[in-house]
Amino acid sequence: MSDQPPRSVRKDFPLSGLATVRTGGHAELFARAGGEPELVELLGWAKRAGVEVNVVGSGSNLLVADEGVSGLVLKLDRELAAIELDGTSLVCGGGARLPSVAAYAARNGLSGIEFGVNIPGTVGGAVRMNANAYGGELASALEWARIVSSSGSRRRAPEELGFAYRGSNLRPGEIVASVRFSLVASDPVTVKATLAQMRTRRHEAQPQGIKTFGSTFKNPDDPRAAGRTAGLLLAQAGCNGLSVGGARFAPKHANFIENTGAATTADVVALMAEGRRLVIESFGVELEPEVQTLGAVRFPWAS
Repeated sequence: MSDQPPRSVRKDFPLSGLATVRTGGHAELFARAGGEPELVELLGWAKRAGVEVNVVGSGSNLLVADEGVSGLVLKLDRELAAIELDGTSLVCGGGARLPSVAAYAARNGLSGIEFGVNIPGTVGGAVRMNANAYGGELASALEWARIVSSSGSRRRAPEELGFAYRGSNLRPGEIVASVRFSLVASDPVTVKATLAQMRTRRHEAQPQGIKTFGSTFKNPDDPRAAGRTAGLLLAQAGCNGLSVGGARFAPKHANFIENTGAATTADVVALMAEGRRLVIESFGVELEPEVQTLGAVRFPWAS
């Protein structure tokens, strides 16, 4: 087999435009995979060439290193971002956006994935991170996920994915190519109304129309938090509106960091460190990042 990269691979590709916070450098190599055979080919080449592989979804929970990312960065599109109706089920590509899946289900009178309207990520990322929101859980609707690696692909049932809080047992190099959601027939008007209510709740609670990556820190299970969310702990520690460089904790919701115009990833990390320090000072609680990183993003407290 050829050691040359597939023709779809591009060099020195800017990644900041693929992250909703709009920070970060370039990918050494980048490719879009539109179908499972193409994805298997790219992963196979990367393994033979000894090239590390990462995947970018919707970039809504992503912080990219300012220095860029070595190896191959993949984005799933075309067939691998499609949504198809199959009776009372939906078969979705790993690159499909969850809000689009929830809206598609509502239009077709299907209930069970409404919570996805408030998770601004892809299906693949949601499986990897066991996404949930407003009481809805991905695992409750998931029938199977097709996982692709350099050695091929196979379906896994939810119980084979090792779901835990904000995580799964998927390893580096294992990519969610597609999933099947098993849903329940319902009145489209009722489902659409539920989506509208969920959108309203999100818009009231979280900043909109800004460059951010969603929740910064995980909600702690430390008893010293006394049941308070990460956002509430940050707010009570005085973080609302606190800024470093072009990065700012949102005045509306302290667990969201905004890029006010020219932020770097280094600004974001420094701000996270300061917010974390203030929460430790105030409550003794050590917050841990919920945002995912790509490249050599180093949190100072972990070094």
